[in-house]
Amino acid sequence: MNKNIPHINREISWLSFNERVLQEAKDKSNPIIERLRFLGIFSNNLDEFFRVRVASVKRMIKYGKSLKQLLQDNPAEILEQINDIVLKHQQQFEQVFEEIKQELAEQNVHFINEKELTQEQGEYVRRFFKENVRQALVPLILDKKRPFPEVKGKSIYLAIKLYNDLLDKEVMYALIEIPSKDVGRFVLLPSSDEKKYIILLDDVIRYCLDDVFEIFDFKYFEAYTIKFTRDAELDIDNDDISESVVERLEKSLKNRKKGEPVRFIYDAKMPYDLLNFIITKNEISKEDTIIPGGRYHNFKDFMQFPDIGLPNSTFKPLKPLEHPYIESKRNIFEAVFEKDILLSYPFQRFDYIIELLSEAAMHPKVTSIKINIYRLANRSKIVNALINAAKNGKKVTAVIELQARFDEENNIKWSEILQDNGVKVIFGVPGLKVHSKLILITMKENRQTKRIAHIGTGNFHEGTAKIYTDLSLLTTNPNITNEVNKVFRFFKTNYERSLYRKLLVSPFNVRRKLNLLINREVKNAKAGKPAYIILKLNNLVDDEMIKKLYDASNAGVKVSLIIRGICSLIPGEKGWSENIEAISIVGRFLEHTRVMIFCNNGNEEVYITSADWMHRNLSRRVEVGVPVEDKEIAKEIRKMIDFQLRDDDKARILDKEQKNEYVKGKKGTFNSQIETYRYFQKKLKGK
Repeated sequence: MNKNIPHINREISWLSFNERVLQEAKDKSNPIIERLRFLGIFSNNLDEFFRVRVASVKRMIKYGKSLKQLLQDNPAEILEQINDIVLKHQQQFEQVFEEIKQELAEQNVHFINEKELTQEQGEYVRRFFKENVRQALVPLILDKKRPFPEVKGKSIYLAIKLYNDLLDKEVMYALIEIPSKDVGRFVLLPSSDEKKYIILLDDVIRYCLDDVFEIFDFKYFEAYTIKFTRDAELDIDNDDISESVVERLEKSLKNRKKGEPVRFIYDAKMPYDLLNFIITKNEISKEDTIIPGGRYHNFKDFMQFPDIGLPNSTFKPLKPLEHPYIESKRNIFEAVFEKDILLSYPFQRFDYIIELLSEAAMHPKVTSIKINIYRLANRSKIVNALINAAKNGKKVTAVIELQARFDEENNIKWSEILQDNGVKVIFGVPGLKVHSKLILITMKENRQTKRIAHIGTGNFHEGTAKIYTDLSLLTTNPNITNEVNKVFRFFKTNYERSLYRKLLVSPFNVRRKLNLLINREVKNAKAGKPAYIILKLNNLVDDEMIKKLYDASNAGVKVSLIIRGICSLIPGEKGWSENIEAISIVGRFLEHTRVMIFCNNGNEEVYITSADWMHRNLSRRVEVGVPVEDKEIAKEIRKMIDFQLRDDDKARILDKEQKNEYVKGKKGTFNSQIETYRYFQKKLKGK
């Protein structure tokens, strides 16, 4: 970030976003089990933030002198701010969790610990432990003379103190990883009445510690939860030409698991001697983030909190809807060759993309299928469709980004499966992450080449398509499809550069094109013509683009921003951003769609893109945006954006103070996500 551009630090802005997630857990208009799940999302987000961003800040501190000229913010000061904000959020988190537990208790749902079990419940817990848990445990005895065991960054552990008497000097320490991945974190206890009782796996283990350590002659066992968060940066050795790309990445992934700890969370009630032992053995310093917490950690498990049959405790299902035009035709091929198609997730079916690939796999005139992959579902139907196409004699090429953060191992697995089944796999572009969302299907008919292209904002992932808002544009327009073909040609021959007249392609023409679009609005504003820009993005951080928006504001261009996550731009400030308004929508679905709208003197231009306005997306990744030239589709996208700008239920105002105040409406609540679903319902019914 340029030192002279007013801005909010990206890390601090991200924490403000995560506070909005915490607000959803606090919001009593959300069903109560969903509020627990929002606590899980908040916790999972914070874990990733420490693994990636805080680790990066600490590296900046370590190499601070050499990086000083590159940094606008003092990393040591930023780390101090992060720790203060995280501690405040942690206290809010604990308070919200207690409130939710109290509300559940009023509905006869009780979280209980090992000290609150009845005799009958205790017997059940013992049986459950012996049948399901005991064999999954690996108790480790801690010794002052030996190194501390290697602990996983994503797991939680019980640090245990064993003794006979408080005054007895004979004390032993032990460590147990809680196997929630294998067993599940939540255990529903049998009940003889209408009440429901839930105990966490942590407390099941606590209750049975005498079984675990029965060979030792100790009377008392105290167990306290601890969690380490490790640096998740991948250090890939690109100099070793004797190893393949996959081999180098696999080696780096192994090293990631041993990354430096960047956060240590512990139960605040842990006795000093045990805490001091752990801190000393792990060489945790004052520079590391040490957070005293409650009895339970790893709340990310609450993302999968079970539906316990409580009425109105979860969101009512919103079944993905059919696309009326596709359904009016025999198949997707017929529909898309007649007109461009827009699919909007999760409101409409993602299955259409799988059906498109499946039709292509069997279509006699299809010769090739090309796709670029960033993230895939664990059981990917996309992969099945590609393999089916290859086995049907189609030439199938998959460009797989191996360095999609935290999906690296998954993508290595899928690349091997695809290669084993006849699909040609290209491992991205050296020095650039491939983040675009492209498919290109090529047909030969009467010596003519025809193509279908997909340009989207989200991943080809059946799971996230149910909870992320995204757009897919399907087109046979040769002006678009020919340029998508150029992008795939670049994946194959990285030295080849092409001219793009329609597509916005990072890192080649996107900055120049965005500058031209903004400059046109500035020119129109100065000439007294209508001028506005509407941007819907996940993150707005890039200093060059922020400065352009400030310049546009100063020229009289009205700028409306819908930014879900990080917003480093400061809106509404006299002298540089008084014509900029910004909101953030955090609700049931994760806002992931990226849309750009430019007034163009009343002849609006609408774009969808895979790119956020961050330096990495505009300069260090392959991203693709496309103009929406079909007037009906552009109108539909504008309708969805208008819904968001009207939202007074889940929209928060973004400002310099980052207060996260809700937008207040005059006519009651207007939830843009629900209204968007209703819009597509009406459209399906022909209204």
